[in-house]
Amino acid sequence: MVIHAPASSTNPSIINTVHHQIVVIGGGAAGITVTSLLLKRNRSLDIAIVDPSDKHYYQPGWTLTGGGVFKIEDTVRNQQDVIPKGSTWIKDRVVKLDPDRNVIITQGGIQIEYDYLIVCPGIQIDWHLIKGLKEAIGKNGVTSNYSSRYAPYTWELIRNFSGGNALFTVPNTPIKCGGAPQKVMYMADDAFRSKSGVRQRTNVKFLTPGNRMFAVPEYAALLDKVIKKREIEVKFRHNLKEIKAEIKAAVFDIYDDNGNIIDEVIYNYDMIHVTPPQSAPDFIKQSFLAAPDNVYGWVDVDKYTLQHNQYSNVFSLGDASSLPTSKTAASARNQAVVVAENLLAFIGEKPLTHNYDGYTCCPVITGYNRTIMAEFDGYNAKIVSSFPLNPAKERWIMWKMKTTALPWIYWHRMLKGERFEGDYIKFMHWKKD
Repeated sequence: MVIHAPASSTNPSIINTVHHQIVVIGGGAAGITVTSLLLKRNRSLDIAIVDPSDKHYYQPGWTLTGGGVFKIEDTVRNQQDVIPKGSTWIKDRVVKLDPDRNVIITQGGIQIEYDYLIVCPGIQIDWHLIKGLKEAIGKNGVTSNYSSRYAPYTWELIRNFSGGNALFTVPNTPIKCGGAPQKVMYMADDAFRSKSGVRQRTNVKFLTPGNRMFAVPEYAALLDKVIKKREIEVKFRHNLKEIKAEIKAAVFDIYDDNGNIIDEVIYNYDMIHVTPPQSAPDFIKQSFLAAPDNVYGWVDVDKYTLQHNQYSNVFSLGDASSLPTSKTAASARNQAVVVAENLLAFIGEKPLTHNYDGYTCCPVITGYNRTIMAEFDGYNAKIVSSFPLNPAKERWIMWKMKTTALPWIYWHRMLKGERFEGDYIKFMHWKKD
């Protein structure tokens, strides 16, 4: 069932009130997966998903779109086709949260009352925090794979690049898919090398406010070797703050080891892939659900149970949560299991026995036909692996996993609340055969 927004306003008048037992904010990977898991356990649950989008995107595919492996249409389905059967889709945008009254207000003027709330709207892309970026993006060499609109332009730039300065940036905020800024760079470097003379007349620069290539030491050491072999120039403690499109220049703040700005530098570009600053959506920042004194506005939850630290009938997962681990689809899938089990326990007045251990996975593409399947415990920065292989190695089989198996698992297993660990092993044996 679909309920469409009856109006559109940033300060809506309440024209309709509805009630649902469980309300899920967000129809992305986290919201669809947790709803499917809940309904698998109990088909009688009354669950509403609030999301304004007609389309559902497999966002990890945008990097592959930017690298010319996928078309953007390969990454999208109609939202109606992935909404779990038995749930209600309220096709509207949340503008206000009132957890003291167990109420959500939408842009269309719907007041949604709930008994239990799951908050997983994804992350907000803050293009405006880099001066000049909104005006420059999508033309004259400025692109980003963090939007379905611009990912195809990334491939256009890479495919037609004839030499010069190619810059790849990381912002000074948490981001979804922390490896994505590197992945596009390695594919671009490969593409430049495939064309006669282009790489020899190209400067590839990676500019990041961090001080290492990856949070887990073993993966960082491996990527240091990749960078050295590929002759990519890395600038640590650099944060992009402005695009001067008229002169094709990028302005960076330079930090000291304590995070203080000590200087600025300008680099000219012929192409620049920008990873924009990111944060929780504004309606969370402006609510009592946001973590106190957190500039990004993440939903304040216990990192193990995923239950809100102040409002016990509220749970959160995915990119907008305060969980101190990488924001990836793999994280969301594992978190969804914990939220589903703990919410059902809470409804049944039982102890919350399921804990999230910080697991995440970031398949780091290091070139066409090479990928590091970087699985790790994000809470302790330690390697884990779902495969009987050393994960700290570039592998062709993991490239095939990234480009073939994972998209299929996403659409046909994860979003449907199905277990898929066995699919990994089947895939490995199929590839061996």
